Amino acid sequence: MLKGIPPILSPELLKILCEMGHGDEIVIGDGNFPAASNARRLVRCDGHGVPELLQAILELFPLDTFVESPVSVMQVTPGDDTDPVIWKTYAELVSKHGGFSISEIERFAFYERAKNAYAIVATGESALYANILLKKGVI
Repeated sequence: MLKGIPPILSPELLKILCEMGHGDEIVIGDGNFPAASNARRLVRCDGHGVPELLQAILELFPLDTFVESPVSVMQVTPGDDTDPVIWKTYAELVSKHGGFSISEIERFAFYERAKNAYAIVATGESALYANILLKKGVI
């Protein structure tokens, strides 16, 4: 145990966050996200939701201030009537760490970004369209 480190962050995830450099991206995927088949580095956080992990990660993780939007979500597929209310929670959490806007990325473009991400965190989140991508900045 360490002081000041959210206990939800495993040693493996802390190592990944520390290894990442400016401009590297990490995806926190919901329970439906094809994390294992897309990840260069996979961190399992089964049993945890995305908001709890996002909150803990943002306590340690600087977001990139040199891009328009260092935070992105997977856009709802046209014709799908899902209302991803979880995005409101994301906006509240992100606003506490710099007030960045959150952009939407088309589903298959999101998958391509995920394939190139430094790591993917697989969660047990049951909300639909709960995938979020973070671009690391500098301290």
